[in-house]
Amino acid sequence: MSLSFGLSIEVSEQYDFNKNSLSKIRQNPWVKNQWPLVYFIQNETQRIAYVGESTNAYSRIKNHLSNPNKSSVLNKISVIGSDKFNKSATLDIESNLIQYITSEGTYQLQNGNYGLINHNYYQQDLYKDLFKEIWNKLIEKKIVSKSLTEIENSELFKYSPYKALNEDQYHSVLEILSGLCVKESNRIFIKGSAGTGKTILATYLIKLLHSDISESTLEEYNDDELREINYIRSFQSKYPDAKIGLVIAMTSLRESLKNVFRKIPGLKPSMIINPSETFNLKEKYDLLIIDEAHRLRQYKNIGWMGAFKKNNQKLGLDDTGNELDWILANSKNQIFFYDSAQSVKPSDIDGNHFDRLLNDSNTLNLQLTSQMRVKGGNNYISFVDELLHTKRKTTEFFKIENYELVNFDSLNDLYTELGKRDKIHGLSRLVAGYSWAWASKNDKKAIDIEIDGLQFQWNQTERDWVNSPNAFHEVGSIHTVQGYDLNYTGVIFGREIDYDKKTGEIVVNAKMYFDKYGKNGIKTPEDLRVYIINIYKTIMYRGIKGTFIYACNEGLRNYLKNNIETFKNEIPFRILPFAEVKPYVNSVPLVDITAAAGSFSDLQIHSDFKWVELPFHITTKEGYFVCKIEGESMNKIIPNGSYCLFKKDSGGSRNGKIVLVESMNIQDADFGAGYTIKEYHSTKNIENDQWDHQAIVLKPLSYNIEYNDIELVDDEFENLKVIGIFECVL
Repeated sequence: MSLSFGLSIEVSEQYDFNKNSLSKIRQNPWVKNQWPLVYFIQNETQRIAYVGESTNAYSRIKNHLSNPNKSSVLNKISVIGSDKFNKSATLDIESNLIQYITSEGTYQLQNGNYGLINHNYYQQDLYKDLFKEIWNKLIEKKIVSKSLTEIENSELFKYSPYKALNEDQYHSVLEILSGLCVKESNRIFIKGSAGTGKTILATYLIKLLHSDISESTLEEYNDDELREINYIRSFQSKYPDAKIGLVIAMTSLRESLKNVFRKIPGLKPSMIINPSETFNLKEKYDLLIIDEAHRLRQYKNIGWMGAFKKNNQKLGLDDTGNELDWILANSKNQIFFYDSAQSVKPSDIDGNHFDRLLNDSNTLNLQLTSQMRVKGGNNYISFVDELLHTKRKTTEFFKIENYELVNFDSLNDLYTELGKRDKIHGLSRLVAGYSWAWASKNDKKAIDIEIDGLQFQWNQTERDWVNSPNAFHEVGSIHTVQGYDLNYTGVIFGREIDYDKKTGEIVVNAKMYFDKYGKNGIKTPEDLRVYIINIYKTIMYRGIKGTFIYACNEGLRNYLKNNIETFKNEIPFRILPFAEVKPYVNSVPLVDITAAAGSFSDLQIHSDFKWVELPFHITTKEGYFVCKIEGESMNKIIPNGSYCLFKKDSGGSRNGKIVLVESMNIQDADFGAGYTIKEYHSTKNIENDQWDHQAIVLKPLSYNIEYNDIELVDDEFENLKVIGIFECVL
């Protein structure tokens, strides 16, 4: 039952799909009363199916039975009906069933993808709940097995050519088809910012132009859909057995799309090609569709210059030739999907090459404007652009319904919250600017990134990293996420990017930028700044449901805090009921420094403490304990009010480590008498293999220069006790 409507959804028994069963099918109440309904025809053994909708189902089913492609293959039919169905609702449900069943993988559909469009209609949101009920009933009847969430996180769903288009995209499709078939525009540019559905439109088009329209029942379609079918017929008449390729410059995205095309009837992975493969045919391609055209390369900062040079020579070009030249030379028609703001490396073709084509009178220029990926919509896209170009004209926090945009002072907090989202929604990933060398590329044990006591490696695979098994425990870069959708993105603004309060501008530090091919050959510091800002904009556009942000540099962190609400977490962990406590197995003690007075020596007296559960990514160990740290004396590492994890001191050198120290000789502005947390340094006197301390210096690590070193000498050592070694901020 649907709580929204108070009605039942009926998925009928499975009728035999043959002429002898027509009379029985006709007695179905929804069929008999010519009510709008949806139907599902299948062959369970061969795993082939067809989804349809109609207000005159009996007539439509008779037509299907007269079609040998269906009657000779499909053998069972189910009718889905409801007393609240209307024509708009059944079109929407049919469209959703096609999208989800195609991506679910149990059945291959005979459906084409023409006419798939999201229509707005009365109470559309309520019918979304209705669709969930329908899907659950299909699971109950074992027609499908995967949940909607599981399907939505699959790459097949994200890049499916069966995606229903929005009005903006669908009208672009009609314009593109008109350009190819009527206006004879052999070069079409579709511009659109991140998330406007360029890749979806590219896969939709290549499937559409390979559609079998011979059995289309024209009376079922509206005027726009009839135009679409007629354009397809015209194109297929003009280019029988058309040679069409989808050009993807980025390796990772190319491999993902090949995986998708393997599973779609009528498509082949060989249709997905890199720019060099445009030379493979003896004749020109009839049509090349180029996704992410802004990532096409020139002869600059690439690792395969020899092969690049040979391709240029095939066309009689010198080193100024580029992949755009190859595509134009090797195809009769081109469709480019382009966004200059997503050019992120100097190897990307200079924008002036595209400008010449865009300004050519023979080029058909189209624009996508509707935001399809990010639930924050175009307002969020505009906000990110204004934020990183420091053009915001308001001091209010940016907030938008149905989208989580949160700034974090602690990467530990961010990672913990991201982990919670990953458990619920999946596809939640950390992504950073290229501010750390990729040591683990050659040394698989090396740690690349260390922040707040957390240690990460860069992505350990360059292909389809977002879906790789260990992705949540690694950090991705622009090169592994561009073109991909995530549910939540944890964005780490690295050490190479900051905010200059005096100039009011975003600034970059080239010395802290480690992308060799992304930096060499850049002519001016401003060019590098533009690339790096483009990188972070593109990363911030990946998250469908939310974006979490952490900035390494204080200036940028404060700038972000003035524009984005900052995460507040009073207690970032669960305090266990004492009955659940298994000391140092599932929990560690929480110690109050302000009332500690010797309690550190009694950590085994379990009833004297609250015991807390550590975040999922930290292994509980004997000797661990947690304290809340107040004050600004260590704010470069430990934000004021943070809960920190320590381990009991077991001796050995402490030089350079952050320590929790007890001594009655210490007067600390933050902690008062008795305790402090500082970075430990000591000098020693060594004589005759014996040593003793000459001096111990406890250094603050603060952005506030008013904090001074605490220096202990002589008899001040006697009652000094190192209680714990700092592990991380929780």
